[in-house]
Amino acid sequence: MHTRQHVNKAKFFSRASSRQRLTAVVICLGVTSFFVFFTLAGHYNIDMGRWLGYCGFKQKHGLPCPTCGMTTATLAFSQGKISEAFYIQPACTLLCCVLVLIALLAFVTAVFGKHFRFIERFFNEVKVRYIILALIVIIAAGWAVTLARALAASNSYR
Repeated sequence: MHTRQHVNKAKFFSRASSRQRLTAVVICLGVTSFFVFFTLAGHYNIDMGRWLGYCGFKQKHGLPCPTCGMTTATLAFSQGKISEAFYIQPACTLLCCVLVLIALLAFVTAVFGKHFRFIERFFNEVKVRYIILALIVIIAAGWAVTLARALAASNSYR
């Protein structure tokens, strides 16, 4: 067998430094705290609009803004109602899934000391502006869905 055909496990994982492990702990705790907060808010029926503010765009124009429904979708997602969250705001559900994946990877790094090399390669190869552009596209697509739903609902009342 040629050396090119051998699988090198060291390329996928490397030993995490103490700084990488600390960063992973902070990320894991931050994401977990975010979802715990929303889980408790949903469980105790806390009015998130009172704390985060109501949508001025929707109040003024009668149409949802690009982030309308994200709080409600996050509440549903954190309570395990993923299909309901996807119906409310698809972009938010996708972003919540990404956050869960990030938290799981950070947990593995923090607890087991395994640093995922593909994450490092990803951020070396992909520019931050492309990640921001992808987030904008995801939010715009979610807005298109909620906007189409709101327009269809307003036309059905006429």
